[in-house]
Amino acid sequence: MLNENAQTELVKTLSGRDVAQAGARCYRRTENGGFEMLFVGSRRNGRWGIPEGRVEDGEASSAAALREAFEEAGVAGIVDKTVFGSFSYRKDTSPNRYQVAVHLVHVSRIADKFPEKDVRKTRWFLETALREAAQPGLRMLLSRVETLNL
Repeated sequence: MLNENAQTELVKTLSGRDVAQAGARCYRRTENGGFEMLFVGSRRNGRWGIPEGRVEDGEASSAAALREAFEEAGVAGIVDKTVFGSFSYRKDTSPNRYQVAVHLVHVSRIADKFPEKDVRKTRWFLETALREAAQPGLRMLLSRVETLNL
């Protein structure tokens, strides 16, 4: 029989835990005054989403968002330190719940070489493309972008 502490840890493991992540809502202005948003394809299933990943110990979520944007899409730009919004999701392969703090990133350039260039597809969509996002929570959050004066 497991002691009380071991039982508590087993329940946490089986039910998953909250994992802090940061995401980057990357955008750029178009010549006609609108804007485009950058999506990246998931490595697991190719569905469209935003660059996102784990916030390292002691790292600000804005710094993590900019790091993920570079690693996954080669993006360099100006990150808004204020959290634009958040969403959560679960992966099919994990019991964990991922809590994503999303920051706006105004893209100034895209590098020719970046860590995940060969494993991710990227695509720019007009601001009306929020339906392309795979996660329902992300689609809801992105609907707020259309009302911003970026």
